[in-house]
Amino acid sequence: MVKELNLSEVFEKRVKGLREGEVVKGKVVRVSSGEAIVDINYKSEGSIPLREFKKKGELKVGDEVEVSIESLEPDRQGMISLSKEKAEVLSFWKDIEEKYKRGEPIEGKIITPVKGGFRVDIGVIAFLPGSLASIRPIANPNELVNKVSMFKIIKIDRFHKNVVLSRREMLEEEEKEEKASVLSKFKVGDLVKGKVKNIVDFGAFIDIGGINGLLHINNMSWGRINHPSQILKLNQEIEVVILSIDEGKGEISLGLKQKSPSPWESAEKKYAVDSKVKGKVVNITDYGAFIQLEEGLEGLLHISELSWTRKLKHPSEVVAMGDELELLVIGIDKEKEKISFSLKKLEPNPYEVFKEKYPPGTVIKGKVYNVMDQGALIEVEKGLDGFLHISDISEAEIGNPSEVLKKGDKIDVMVLDVDPEKKKISLGMKQILK
Repeated sequence: MVKELNLSEVFEKRVKGLREGEVVKGKVVRVSSGEAIVDINYKSEGSIPLREFKKKGELKVGDEVEVSIESLEPDRQGMISLSKEKAEVLSFWKDIEEKYKRGEPIEGKIITPVKGGFRVDIGVIAFLPGSLASIRPIANPNELVNKVSMFKIIKIDRFHKNVVLSRREMLEEEEKEEKASVLSKFKVGDLVKGKVKNIVDFGAFIDIGGINGLLHINNMSWGRINHPSQILKLNQEIEVVILSIDEGKGEISLGLKQKSPSPWESAEKKYAVDSKVKGKVVNITDYGAFIQLEEGLEGLLHISELSWTRKLKHPSEVVAMGDELELLVIGIDKEKEKISFSLKKLEPNPYEVFKEKYPPGTVIKGKVYNVMDQGALIEVEKGLDGFLHISDISEAEIGNPSEVLKKGDKIDVMVLDVDPEKKKISLGMKQILK
């Protein structure tokens, strides 16, 4: 006996294995004025309103479409409810999630500005924060409306239907690739032409073929400059040398002074030790004055090399800015780029002259210049003092040199010793009486 099946049992058998919300492929078997009938290959047909098809005029029998099963409950005609729009949304979400997992970019169109950013159509509506919309500040948000770009998916929440994008990351990657492409055309040592795009305190940025390289102030001139604007102007076209390339950071360092040899290369031959040179005072510090011999070549005239006899507190007591001086080179080091001068050594050491003129044992006249507890300073020649120790004043014991001497006294003293290196003259009084 054949068992009879009711309609419900027949339908359940026909749709066995299907789930509501599932996306399946189907084939259009009939198109009417208001709907399309689709066979989803489960011996069940479903209907889809034509309004869900974006290109209604192109829809024809035999077309394959992806649909979402809206309901497994049949209508009066025994058809299940299908949706093409929801299938597309689900497909979009699946694609978005896969791109997010793989870190792949997605194309989208910026629709409109909203509070804090922009709405973007990527198949679903996503949010683009204003801070992630561009590399540089955006003056007018409307400039981005209707712009089609690639975006990086940085956050996704399918449950709440939220997607957060970044356009800036893609722009940064593009800029990095462009920089790498430009950098690959250059090598260290190349002479390239560029244009001054920006001038700052520490240097200038030069556009060389679409990429900005840094020309540091230290690489502008062999000479002394206080600010890049002394030798460069905005939009000035210049030729520079490539000093270094960092492809990882997309940075390039440039040089201007390196186009000509360093003056230090020939300094040791031109300015040998013990040679007389002429230079200009270009800077004065507490410890000495800097002398420029030529552009890019400076040396130090130390305060101790200014005078044999004067006790100086500051170099400005002898030299001033801009002074042209004749000096003696007393040291030079090409590797360290250092050269030292002496002003006093252009004249003989007065202590050596004094020693030759008044050898130890010579009695001379001197004037008491200052009286101290340990002795007295005696001026033996103009600008030249000798020291008379308390123990060398008298054979008799005295408590203080002031018992015997006072400032301004003219006395006879004997030269006991002269040390030209230490600039010391030792004198005695009691030795004359022996």
